[in-house]
Amino acid sequence: MDRREKTGKFRLTIQDMAMIAMMTAVLEVSKFCLGFLPNVELVTFWMILFTLFFGARIVPAVFLFILIEGTLYGFGLWWFMYAYIWPLTAFAAWLARRQDSRWFWALLSGMTGLLFGALCSLVYIPVGCVQGGLLHGLRIAFAWWIAGVPFDLIHGVSNFIIMAVLYEPVYGVMRKASIKIQDR
Repeated sequence: MDRREKTGKFRLTIQDMAMIAMMTAVLEVSKFCLGFLPNVELVTFWMILFTLFFGARIVPAVFLFILIEGTLYGFGLWWFMYAYIWPLTAFAAWLARRQDSRWFWALLSGMTGLLFGALCSLVYIPVGCVQGGLLHGLRIAFAWWIAGVPFDLIHGVSNFIIMAVLYEPVYGVMRKASIKIQDR
């Protein structure tokens, strides 16, 4: 029987669960290994490639990654940022999944890095609203974003370079591996 039962519900197989665990581990280990470099990370790269190869199976991996991050580093305000930015990254990759140009993916990855701070600043709007109204919240969010622009530039440029350099070789290896798995 297929992964869909007669009722039409989606069921995870043991192979799916192993793949989700592997994706989560790769995301977490790659983030940890580059943690000493400010705003240089492989999470965006892997999230995009995993979305392209594994489709909807990326969803539990993204949420497990976010949960593990909170468990390791504490559930601060930054954690809420992760709770919407990383799913948004995977969703953007899924929407553009038919693209096969490394330059397209490098641009998307770079834009993700450039916009990371702006997206993170959104959590400060409600915080500021509680303290002094909507205008205060918008000011706090804007100030927080502007203060981080140099780091967003590093993030965007490094994401672009990482994707431009690694996309084709890693994509090729993943494609060959998926063909061999399917042949079994």
